[in-house]
Amino acid sequence: MEEENAGLEGASAEIKNDAVSTSNDDITLKVVYRKNALQVASNVESTVGELKTQLESLTGVPVAMMKLMYKGALNDDSKQLKDLKISNGAKMMVVGSTATDLLKAVPTQVDKTVVAEPTRDPVKEPLSTQRPHSRIVGKGKPDDAMTGTRRRHDRLPTTPLSGMVNKDGSKVRLTFKLELDQFWLETKERTRKIPMTSVHSIVSEPIAGHEDYHMLAFQLGPTELSRYWIYWVPAQYVRAIKDTVLGPFTLR
Repeated sequence: MEEENAGLEGASAEIKNDAVSTSNDDITLKVVYRKNALQVASNVESTVGELKTQLESLTGVPVAMMKLMYKGALNDDSKQLKDLKISNGAKMMVVGSTATDLLKAVPTQVDKTVVAEPTRDPVKEPLSTQRPHSRIVGKGKPDDAMTGTRRRHDRLPTTPLSGMVNKDGSKVRLTFKLELDQFWLETKERTRKIPMTSVHSIVSEPIAGHEDYHMLAFQLGPTELSRYWIYWVPAQYVRAIKDTVLGPFTLR
């Protein structure tokens, strides 16, 4: 009887230990969606896909249209949070549009009173060959420019994008602060901390003769005069920049 009781006590202790270890796997994540900060309870054993499903109910962004950012985009839904070193208090960001947002973007009525004959667009002169852009591009690629690759779309690196110049020819570095919903434009003279929600649009175009790089502008106001131009942006990061700042389903 004593041996039997000892065995039961050992089993109870084992079950208790298992319960403790399971509770230690519970974590709370800080998730930013637009201007809202959410406290999300999860578990390190959860997968990225399961977390996205949980976030869909909180944000209204469908999983199929959601981009979840943590040191870059989390694209593999089968990965567990512990495999990605995501621990208690980790800061993440949701990028995407709700179904309601998309419906608002679709025209509900077609104006049939204006029917224009199709015209052929004239050949457009590359921006990089036009003034004042040609003055900057004509100085050549900076010696410390990052390696550019055309026809490829990579996620943003964990380090800032550097080796670029602005319209004044000053060196500029681009840093994304996802936990603050900001990106920083850093020059030797100053650092501009820009909320992502303040960007109206982003335009970019390959640099003529150097298609591995783009010239890219953040439009910070209602007119083109508010565009902040950056030159020698590696081509493979252009889509990731637009998706991170504007969201992957924003018309631009």
